[in-house]
Amino acid sequence: MTVLPEAGTRHEASAAGRLRAVLAKAAQVVGADRVTYPDEETTGTPATTLGPNVSLYRSRAVFGVVRPQTAEDVRRVVELFADGETPAALHAFSTGGNWGLGSREPARDGAVVLDLSGLDQIRDIDVARGWAVVEPGVTQARLARLLEGGERMLNVTASSAHTSVVGNALDRGVGLRHQRVEDLTGLEVVLPDGELIRVGWWPEQDRPTPVYAHGLGPSLVQLFVQSDLGVVTAATVRLLPRPEALRVVRLTFAPDRVEAATAEVRRWVAQGLTRGVVKIYNEVAARAYGGEPGQYLVHVCVDGTPEVVDALSGILAVEAVRSRLFGAVSDSDAADPAAAGHDVAVRVERAYGGDPDPTDALFEAKTGRPAVRLDEEGGFLFFLPLVPFDGAALARADELVGRVRAETGIRCGVTLNVLGADVVDCVVTMRFARDGKEAERAHRALDRLYELFAGEGFLPYRLDVDHAGWAGRLPAGAGARAFARRLKDAVDPHHVIAAGRYA
Repeated sequence: MTVLPEAGTRHEASAAGRLRAVLAKAAQVVGADRVTYPDEETTGTPATTLGPNVSLYRSRAVFGVVRPQTAEDVRRVVELFADGETPAALHAFSTGGNWGLGSREPARDGAVVLDLSGLDQIRDIDVARGWAVVEPGVTQARLARLLEGGERMLNVTASSAHTSVVGNALDRGVGLRHQRVEDLTGLEVVLPDGELIRVGWWPEQDRPTPVYAHGLGPSLVQLFVQSDLGVVTAATVRLLPRPEALRVVRLTFAPDRVEAATAEVRRWVAQGLTRGVVKIYNEVAARAYGGEPGQYLVHVCVDGTPEVVDALSGILAVEAVRSRLFGAVSDSDAADPAAAGHDVAVRVERAYGGDPDPTDALFEAKTGRPAVRLDEEGGFLFFLPLVPFDGAALARADELVGRVRAETGIRCGVTLNVLGADVVDCVVTMRFARDGKEAERAHRALDRLYELFAGEGFLPYRLDVDHAGWAGRLPAGAGARAFARRLKDAVDPHHVIAAGRYA
């Protein structure tokens, strides 16, 4: 990536002139009101920022923002940068809701930003066959609303209803049914030379080919996940069959039973007693879900026919009582309006059933702010390692979080998302006040989490913008990163697409 030279040089004036000329051409493509130029008068240098972010990561210097509205707009804008003469690379985001990891921020200084929120079309949908073609600006609330009451549903996340389906899937976000990358069956991508291609499975008008992401030969869909090889302008996402019935069993256990209780939950998962992503909240994270003070909370989803749901929820209740590891066990909160946790239970069950809460009540309970004000007013960080689904490993992860609290005073919320019988996505959240020393302590806690968890082999699967360098520090297959660099140089020799968090 090329960064503009220091102010005051002849080269800088020439580079800034080239950049402004390219942005002027971009304005002819997308419209003058959809381009933001560098703020030279205010900053004294030809750069600006994207504004605050909820994590208080350093604001990167960007050299303009372009807001296209169609894939053709994106293609033509990328083409303007394709010769490598423009002194900036392109950084794209969908709706900017990558909170806790950097929001809209590029990983490095010196990018021109492509804000893709204006690409907000649901281009095509086939409920019977289980797919939809959506653009990056389409939110999970919008797509879910279109499916409401039908035979198919969206794999929604526990984040805001107003976040991007495509953007979250491309960063390997986790839905309530499984990891969202599994829902990607095809991608439309603008390559660094301006060519628009489609990879994976894509619907054909004249013949109903079966939905199959891998195709013939190497599967190219995953090449553009957590990738800086192109700009994704649309995706074909899988729509899941909606279960006839669904219930979430709620359980609690004491912190000193982490190893034994999680081992018991693993047995249930391994034996097929659960559906979707089992979620285990520590005593801090459980507060937003009405958990009992000082207790861990577990959500176990069962679904299928009404008879299957009755049978499985009953079996789980018997197993939980028999184990003597759990305190409260309930599968009726959502059905009983008089239950203390009724409202939360209803929202949780609806989310497992593909319907995000458009009011974002649970999201606001977790983050402390509405989504539209989060970057300006909120304060929180994410750390996202993978941990073996093993009672001893999860107890060790719990000890590491406790150690960070002892060192920094930051009390972390932890949500364990069970991705199968062998692995857990461990979502560690640090909320902090934006003023005073608390933000500094939270960032120190984040640094320690990276160090301690990596030392145990519990490696992150998503990175934040301030820890992008960890992509080079974490072990990979022999020669894998060198091969990735060769691919980047081959596909993007001028480094038109900015190096991202995983470069």
